[in-house]
Amino acid sequence: MNFDLSEDQRAFQQSARNFAATEMAPFAANWDAECIFPVDMIQKAGDLGFCGMYTPEDVGGMGLSRLDASIVFEELAYACPSTAAYITIHNMACWMVATWATPNVRETWSPLLASGQKLASYCLTEPNAGSDAASLKTRAELIDGHYRLNGAKAFISGAGSTDLLVVMARTGGDGAGGISAFAVPADSAGITYGRKEQKMGWNSQPTRIISFDNVMIPADHLLGQEGEGFKIAMRGIDGGRINIATCSIGAAQAALDAARIYMSERQQFKRKLADFQALQFKLADMVTELVAARQMVRLAACKLDQHTPDASVYCAMAKRFATDIGFQVCNDALQLHGGNGYIREYPLERYLRDVRVHQILEGTNEIMRVIISRQMLNGISPEEIR
Repeated sequence: MNFDLSEDQRAFQQSARNFAATEMAPFAANWDAECIFPVDMIQKAGDLGFCGMYTPEDVGGMGLSRLDASIVFEELAYACPSTAAYITIHNMACWMVATWATPNVRETWSPLLASGQKLASYCLTEPNAGSDAASLKTRAELIDGHYRLNGAKAFISGAGSTDLLVVMARTGGDGAGGISAFAVPADSAGITYGRKEQKMGWNSQPTRIISFDNVMIPADHLLGQEGEGFKIAMRGIDGGRINIATCSIGAAQAALDAARIYMSERQQFKRKLADFQALQFKLADMVTELVAARQMVRLAACKLDQHTPDASVYCAMAKRFATDIGFQVCNDALQLHGGNGYIREYPLERYLRDVRVHQILEGTNEIMRVIISRQMLNGISPEEIR
Protein backbone atom coordinates (compact mmCIF):
# COMPACT_ATOMS: atom_id res chain seq x y z
CA MET A 1 0.00 0.00 0.00
CA ASN A 2 1.33 3.44 -0.97
CA PHE A 3 0.86 5.91 1.88
CA ASP A 4 2.24 8.87 -0.07
CA LEU A 5 -0.18 11.51 -1.28
CA SER A 6 -0.53 11.98 -5.01
CA GLU A 7 0.51 15.19 -6.72
CA ASP A 8 -3.14 16.26 -6.96
CA GLN A 9 -3.75 15.49 -3.30
CA ARG A 10 -0.75 17.56 -2.29
CA ALA A 11 -2.09 20.42 -4.40
CA PHE A 12 -5.49 20.19 -2.67
CA GLN A 13 -3.73 20.03 0.68
CA GLN A 14 -1.62 23.12 -0.01
CA SER A 15 -4.60 25.08 -1.32
CA ALA A 16 -6.58 24.25 1.81
CA ARG A 17 -3.60 25.03 4.04
CA ASN A 18 -3.14 28.45 2.45
CA PHE A 19 -6.85 29.23 2.70
CA ALA A 20 -7.01 28.15 6.34
CA ALA A 21 -3.94 30.21 7.25
CA THR A 22 -5.25 33.42 5.68
CA GLU A 23 -9.05 33.22 5.91
CA MET A 24 -9.61 31.16 9.07
CA ALA A 25 -6.75 31.10 11.55
CA PRO A 26 -6.54 34.87 12.18
CA PHE A 27 -10.26 35.06 13.00
CA ALA A 28 -11.06 31.71 14.63
CA ALA A 29 -10.61 32.89 18.23
CA ASN A 30 -12.95 35.83 17.63
CA TRP A 31 -15.58 33.63 15.96
CA ASP A 32 -15.44 31.44 19.04
CA ALA A 33 -15.54 34.27 21.58
CA GLU A 34 -18.31 36.21 19.82
CA CYS A 35 -20.26 33.16 18.57
CA ILE A 36 -20.00 34.38 14.97
CA PHE A 37 -21.08 32.11 12.11
CA PRO A 38 -18.64 33.15 9.34
CA VAL A 39 -20.93 32.82 6.34
CA ASP A 40 -18.78 35.09 4.16
CA MET A 41 -15.73 32.93 4.80
CA ILE A 42 -17.67 29.74 4.06
CA GLN A 43 -18.76 31.25 0.75
CA LYS A 44 -15.10 31.98 -0.03
CA ALA A 45 -14.38 28.33 0.73
CA GLY A 46 -17.12 27.54 -1.77
CA ASP A 47 -15.28 29.55 -4.41
CA LEU A 48 -12.42 27.04 -4.06
CA GLY A 49 -14.79 24.09 -4.28
CA PHE A 50 -14.64 23.22 -0.57
CA CYS A 51 -18.44 23.25 -0.16
CA GLY A 52 -19.08 20.46 -2.66
CA MET A 53 -15.96 18.36 -2.61
CA TYR A 54 -17.52 14.94 -3.26
CA THR A 55 -20.60 16.30 -5.01
CA PRO A 56 -20.59 15.34 -8.73
CA GLU A 57 -19.05 17.76 -11.19
CA ASP A 58 -22.18 17.96 -13.37
CA VAL A 59 -23.91 20.02 -10.66
CA GLY A 60 -20.95 22.18 -9.71
CA GLY A 61 -19.09 19.92 -7.28
CA MET A 62 -15.49 18.80 -7.46
CA GLY A 63 -16.25 15.08 -7.70
CA LEU A 64 -13.40 14.21 -5.33
CA SER A 65 -12.97 11.01 -3.36
CA ARG A 66 -13.64 10.81 0.38
CA LEU A 67 -9.90 10.46 0.89
CA ASP A 68 -9.25 13.66 -1.07
CA ALA A 69 -11.91 15.46 0.94
CA SER A 70 -10.45 14.27 4.26
CA ILE A 71 -7.09 15.77 3.33
CA VAL A 72 -8.74 19.15 2.76
CA PHE A 73 -10.90 18.96 5.90
CA GLU A 74 -7.85 18.24 8.04
CA GLU A 75 -6.18 21.43 6.88
CA LEU A 76 -9.30 23.51 7.55
CA ALA A 77 -9.70 21.97 11.02
CA TYR A 78 -6.09 22.85 11.81
CA ALA A 79 -7.19 26.49 11.80
CA CYS A 80 -10.73 26.20 13.21
CA PRO A 81 -12.19 22.80 14.10
CA SER A 82 -15.66 24.25 14.70
CA THR A 83 -16.04 25.95 11.31
CA ALA A 84 -14.38 23.08 9.48
CA ALA A 85 -16.86 20.69 11.09
CA TYR A 86 -19.80 22.74 9.80
CA ILE A 87 -18.28 22.71 6.30
CA THR A 88 -18.14 18.91 6.48
CA ILE A 89 -21.82 18.78 7.46
CA HIS A 90 -22.72 21.06 4.57
CA ASN A 91 -20.72 18.83 2.21
CA MET A 92 -22.70 15.81 3.38
CA ALA A 93 -26.05 17.52 2.86
CA CYS A 94 -24.95 18.82 -0.54
CA TRP A 95 -23.92 15.30 -1.60
CA MET A 96 -27.24 13.85 -0.42
CA VAL A 97 -29.23 16.33 -2.51
CA ALA A 98 -27.05 15.73 -5.56
CA THR A 99 -27.31 11.94 -5.14
CA TRP A 100 -30.98 11.39 -4.31
CA ALA A 101 -32.99 14.49 -5.25
CA THR A 102 -35.39 14.60 -8.18
CA PRO A 103 -33.98 16.28 -11.31
CA ASN A 104 -35.81 19.55 -10.61
CA VAL A 105 -34.61 19.86 -7.01
CA ARG A 106 -31.13 18.63 -7.90
CA GLU A 107 -30.67 21.16 -10.70
CA THR A 108 -32.10 23.98 -8.59
CA TRP A 109 -30.24 23.43 -5.35
CA SER A 110 -27.05 21.44 -5.98
CA PRO A 111 -25.08 24.13 -7.85
CA LEU A 112 -26.00 26.70 -5.21
CA LEU A 113 -24.96 24.42 -2.37
CA ALA A 114 -21.77 23.20 -4.05
CA SER A 115 -20.66 26.79 -4.66
CA GLY A 116 -21.41 27.89 -1.10
CA GLN A 117 -23.94 30.47 -2.27
CA LYS A 118 -26.55 28.59 -0.25
CA LEU A 119 -25.89 26.58 2.91
CA ALA A 120 -27.53 23.43 4.25
CA SER A 121 -28.26 21.76 7.58
CA TYR A 122 -28.69 18.05 8.25
CA CYS A 123 -31.70 17.17 10.42
CA LEU A 124 -31.75 13.66 11.86
CA THR A 125 -31.46 13.93 15.65
CA GLU A 126 -34.57 14.61 17.73
CA PRO A 127 -35.05 15.53 21.42
CA ASN A 128 -35.82 11.87 22.22
CA ALA A 129 -34.03 10.16 19.33
CA GLY A 130 -30.27 10.60 19.48
CA SER A 131 -28.32 7.35 19.33
CA ASP A 132 -31.61 5.54 18.56
CA ALA A 133 -32.21 7.48 15.35
CA ALA A 134 -34.53 4.80 13.95
CA SER A 135 -37.12 5.75 16.59
CA LEU A 136 -37.56 9.32 15.33
CA LYS A 137 -41.10 10.76 15.54
CA THR A 138 -41.14 13.62 13.02
CA ARG A 139 -43.80 12.67 10.49
CA ALA A 140 -44.52 13.51 6.86
CA GLU A 141 -47.92 12.69 5.32
CA LEU A 142 -48.63 12.87 1.60
CA ILE A 143 -51.69 15.06 0.96
CA ASP A 144 -52.71 16.32 -2.50
CA GLY A 145 -49.22 16.40 -4.00
CA HIS A 146 -47.51 17.76 -0.89
CA TYR A 147 -45.99 16.22 2.22
CA ARG A 148 -47.20 17.76 5.47
CA LEU A 149 -44.33 17.77 7.94
CA ASN A 150 -44.76 17.87 11.73
CA GLY A 151 -42.25 17.34 14.49
CA ALA A 152 -38.98 18.68 15.85
CA LYS A 153 -35.24 18.22 15.39
CA ALA A 154 -32.54 18.94 17.97
CA PHE A 155 -28.88 19.93 17.95
CA ILE A 156 -29.00 21.08 14.33
CA SER A 157 -25.80 22.75 13.14
CA GLY A 158 -26.31 25.99 11.24
CA ALA A 159 -30.03 26.07 12.07
CA GLY A 160 -31.53 29.51 11.56
CA SER A 161 -28.68 30.61 9.30
CA THR A 162 -28.89 28.07 6.47
CA ASP A 163 -31.06 27.86 3.37
CA LEU A 164 -31.94 24.18 2.96
CA LEU A 165 -32.70 21.45 5.47
CA VAL A 166 -32.17 17.76 4.72
CA VAL A 167 -34.82 16.26 7.00
CA MET A 168 -35.45 12.65 8.00
CA ALA A 169 -39.15 12.04 8.76
CA ARG A 170 -41.45 9.08 9.20
CA THR A 171 -43.75 8.32 6.26
CA GLY A 172 -44.52 4.74 7.26
CA GLY A 173 -44.59 2.48 10.29
CA ASP A 174 -42.19 2.09 13.16
CA GLY A 175 -38.52 1.38 12.68
CA ALA A 176 -35.92 2.27 10.09
CA GLY A 177 -38.06 1.14 7.15
CA GLY A 178 -40.67 3.81 7.80
CA ILE A 179 -38.28 6.76 7.43
CA SER A 180 -37.95 8.97 4.36
CA ALA A 181 -35.69 11.91 3.50
CA PHE A 182 -36.68 15.37 2.26
CA ALA A 183 -35.07 18.56 0.98
CA VAL A 184 -36.91 21.35 2.80
CA PRO A 185 -36.34 25.06 2.10
CA ALA A 186 -35.37 26.56 5.43
CA ASP A 187 -37.76 29.50 5.12
CA SER A 188 -40.87 27.37 4.53
CA ALA A 189 -44.03 28.46 6.35
CA GLY A 190 -44.47 26.59 9.62
CA ILE A 191 -40.76 26.26 10.45
CA THR A 192 -39.62 27.88 13.68
CA TYR A 193 -36.15 27.97 15.19
CA GLY A 194 -35.38 27.73 18.89
CA ARG A 195 -32.86 29.79 20.79
CA LYS A 196 -29.21 29.44 19.95
CA GLU A 197 -27.80 26.80 22.27
CA GLN A 198 -25.05 27.88 24.66
CA LYS A 199 -22.36 25.29 24.11
CA MET A 200 -19.00 24.22 25.51
CA GLY A 201 -17.45 24.51 22.05
CA TRP A 202 -18.36 24.73 18.36
CA ASN A 203 -19.27 28.37 18.96
CA SER A 204 -18.61 29.48 15.38
CA GLN A 205 -21.70 27.60 14.22
CA PRO A 206 -25.21 28.10 15.63
CA THR A 207 -27.01 25.08 17.06
CA ARG A 208 -30.79 25.18 17.50
CA ILE A 209 -33.93 23.10 17.78
CA ILE A 210 -36.10 23.25 14.65
CA SER A 211 -39.88 22.78 14.90
CA PHE A 212 -42.12 21.84 11.97
CA ASP A 213 -45.80 22.75 12.27
CA ASN A 214 -47.82 21.64 9.23
CA VAL A 215 -44.97 22.50 6.87
CA MET A 216 -46.07 21.74 3.30
CA ILE A 217 -43.36 20.31 1.07
CA PRO A 218 -43.84 19.63 -2.67
CA ALA A 219 -43.85 15.89 -3.30
CA ASP A 220 -40.85 16.17 -5.61
CA HIS A 221 -38.73 17.28 -2.63
CA LEU A 222 -38.61 13.66 -1.47
CA LEU A 223 -35.05 12.31 -1.65
CA GLY A 224 -34.95 8.82 -3.13
CA GLN A 225 -38.07 6.75 -2.51
CA GLU A 226 -40.34 6.55 0.50
CA GLY A 227 -38.78 4.33 3.13
CA GLU A 228 -35.21 4.94 1.94
CA GLY A 229 -34.49 7.76 4.39
CA PHE A 230 -32.69 5.70 7.00
CA LYS A 231 -30.51 4.09 4.34
CA ILE A 232 -29.66 7.55 3.02
CA ALA A 233 -28.92 8.74 6.55
CA MET A 234 -26.60 5.82 7.22
CA ARG A 235 -24.81 6.29 3.89
CA GLY A 236 -24.26 9.89 4.88
CA ILE A 237 -23.15 9.04 8.40
CA ASP A 238 -20.41 6.67 7.21
CA GLY A 239 -18.81 9.62 5.44
CA GLY A 240 -19.73 11.93 8.32
CA ARG A 241 -17.77 9.71 10.70
CA ILE A 242 -14.69 10.03 8.52
CA ASN A 243 -15.24 13.78 8.30
CA ILE A 244 -15.57 14.38 12.03
CA ALA A 245 -12.62 12.07 12.73
CA THR A 246 -10.59 14.13 10.28
CA CYS A 247 -11.53 17.33 12.08
CA SER A 248 -10.18 15.78 15.28
CA ILE A 249 -6.93 14.96 13.48
CA GLY A 250 -6.56 18.52 12.19
CA ALA A 251 -7.18 20.05 15.62
CA ALA A 252 -4.81 17.59 17.30
CA GLN A 253 -2.07 18.38 14.78
CA ALA A 254 -2.45 22.08 15.53
CA ALA A 255 -2.31 21.39 19.27
CA LEU A 256 0.74 19.17 18.86
CA ASP A 257 2.55 21.81 16.80
CA ALA A 258 1.72 24.46 19.39
CA ALA A 259 3.06 22.23 22.17
CA ARG A 260 6.28 21.51 20.29
CA ILE A 261 6.95 25.23 19.76
CA TYR A 262 6.05 26.05 23.36
CA MET A 263 8.41 23.38 24.70
CA SER A 264 11.23 24.83 22.63
CA GLU A 265 10.64 28.35 24.00
CA ARG A 266 9.46 27.96 27.60
CA GLN A 267 12.06 27.59 30.34
CA GLN A 268 11.71 26.21 33.85
CA PHE A 269 14.52 25.49 36.30
CA LYS A 270 16.90 27.17 33.80
CA ARG A 271 16.15 24.56 31.16
CA LYS A 272 13.85 24.47 28.16
CA LEU A 273 10.84 22.22 28.59
CA ALA A 274 12.10 20.34 25.52
CA ASP A 275 15.16 19.24 27.53
CA PHE A 276 13.11 17.26 30.04
CA GLN A 277 12.99 13.60 29.03
CA ALA A 278 9.55 12.99 30.57
CA LEU A 279 8.10 15.70 28.33
CA GLN A 280 10.01 14.39 25.32
CA PHE A 281 8.39 11.00 25.89
CA LYS A 282 4.95 12.62 26.16
CA LEU A 283 5.49 14.40 22.84
CA ALA A 284 6.66 11.15 21.25
CA ASP A 285 3.51 9.33 22.36
CA MET A 286 1.30 12.15 21.11
CA VAL A 287 2.77 12.19 17.61
CA THR A 288 2.81 8.38 17.35
CA GLU A 289 -0.85 8.07 18.28
CA LEU A 290 -1.81 10.95 16.02
CA VAL A 291 -0.08 9.40 13.01
CA ALA A 292 -1.79 6.07 13.73
CA ALA A 293 -5.18 7.79 13.93
CA ARG A 294 -4.60 9.67 10.69
CA GLN A 295 -3.72 6.48 8.82
CA MET A 296 -6.78 4.70 10.20
CA VAL A 297 -9.01 7.53 8.99
CA ARG A 298 -7.45 7.48 5.55
CA LEU A 299 -7.81 3.70 5.36
CA ALA A 300 -11.51 4.01 6.21
CA ALA A 301 -11.89 6.72 3.57
CA CYS A 302 -10.33 4.42 0.98
CA LYS A 303 -12.69 1.62 2.00
CA LEU A 304 -15.65 3.96 1.55
CA ASP A 305 -14.37 5.13 -1.83
CA GLN A 306 -14.08 1.51 -2.95
CA HIS A 307 -17.55 0.61 -1.58
CA THR A 308 -16.14 -2.42 0.21
CA PRO A 309 -18.59 -4.50 2.30
CA ASP A 310 -16.64 -3.71 5.47
CA ALA A 311 -16.51 0.06 4.90
CA SER A 312 -19.04 0.88 7.64
CA VAL A 313 -17.14 -0.94 10.36
CA TYR A 314 -13.90 0.71 9.29
CA CYS A 315 -15.62 4.11 9.45
CA ALA A 316 -16.82 3.28 12.96
CA MET A 317 -13.35 2.16 14.07
CA ALA A 318 -11.71 5.24 12.59
CA LYS A 319 -14.25 7.56 14.17
CA ARG A 320 -13.91 5.97 17.60
CA PHE A 321 -10.12 5.92 17.54
CA ALA A 322 -9.42 9.29 15.93
CA THR A 323 -11.87 11.31 18.02
CA ASP A 324 -10.58 9.74 21.25
CA ILE A 325 -6.97 10.30 20.23
CA GLY A 326 -7.72 13.81 18.97
CA PHE A 327 -9.15 14.81 22.32
CA GLN A 328 -6.31 13.12 24.19
CA VAL A 329 -3.63 14.89 22.15
CA CYS A 330 -5.33 18.27 22.64
CA ASN A 331 -5.62 17.60 26.36
CA ASP A 332 -1.97 16.56 26.62
CA ALA A 333 -0.90 19.64 24.64
CA LEU A 334 -2.84 21.83 27.04
CA GLN A 335 -1.12 20.10 29.98
CA LEU A 336 2.28 20.77 28.44
CA HIS A 337 1.38 24.46 28.35
CA GLY A 338 0.66 24.42 32.08
CA GLY A 339 -1.49 27.32 33.26
CA ASN A 340 -1.02 29.10 29.94
CA GLY A 341 -2.93 26.31 28.22
CA TYR A 342 -6.00 27.16 30.25
CA ILE A 343 -6.26 30.80 29.19
CA ARG A 344 -7.62 32.11 25.94
CA GLU A 345 -4.45 33.89 24.92
CA TYR A 346 -3.37 30.46 23.73
CA PRO A 347 -5.52 28.33 21.40
CA LEU A 348 -5.29 25.06 23.35
CA GLU A 349 -8.47 25.51 25.40
CA ARG A 350 -10.42 26.25 22.20
CA TYR A 351 -9.11 23.16 20.46
CA LEU A 352 -10.01 21.08 23.51
CA ARG A 353 -13.55 22.48 23.73
CA ASP A 354 -14.16 22.07 20.02
CA VAL A 355 -13.01 18.45 19.72
CA ARG A 356 -14.78 17.18 22.82
CA VAL A 357 -18.12 16.93 21.02
CA HIS A 358 -16.57 14.81 18.26
CA GLN A 359 -16.74 11.82 20.63
CA ILE A 360 -20.54 12.29 20.68
CA LEU A 361 -21.39 13.36 17.12
CA GLU A 362 -22.20 11.03 14.23
CA GLY A 363 -22.91 8.28 16.74
CA THR A 364 -21.31 8.30 20.17
CA ASN A 365 -18.09 6.38 20.59
CA GLU A 366 -20.03 3.90 22.70
CA ILE A 367 -22.28 3.27 19.67
CA MET A 368 -19.14 2.85 17.54
CA ARG A 369 -18.08 0.09 19.90
CA VAL A 370 -21.49 -1.56 19.51
CA ILE A 371 -21.14 -1.50 15.71
CA ILE A 372 -17.61 -2.91 15.83
CA SER A 373 -18.38 -5.64 18.35
CA ARG A 374 -21.50 -6.74 16.48
CA GLN A 375 -19.43 -7.20 13.35
CA MET A 376 -16.96 -9.30 15.28
CA LEU A 377 -19.61 -11.37 17.07
CA ASN A 378 -21.54 -11.97 13.86
CA GLY A 379 -18.72 -14.06 12.52
CA ILE A 380 -16.17 -11.65 11.10
CA SER A 381 -12.82 -12.83 12.42
CA PRO A 382 -9.93 -10.49 13.30
CA GLU A 383 -8.09 -11.78 10.23
CA GLU A 384 -10.94 -10.53 8.03
CA ILE A 385 -10.80 -6.99 9.45
CA ARG A 386 -7.89 -6.01 7.28
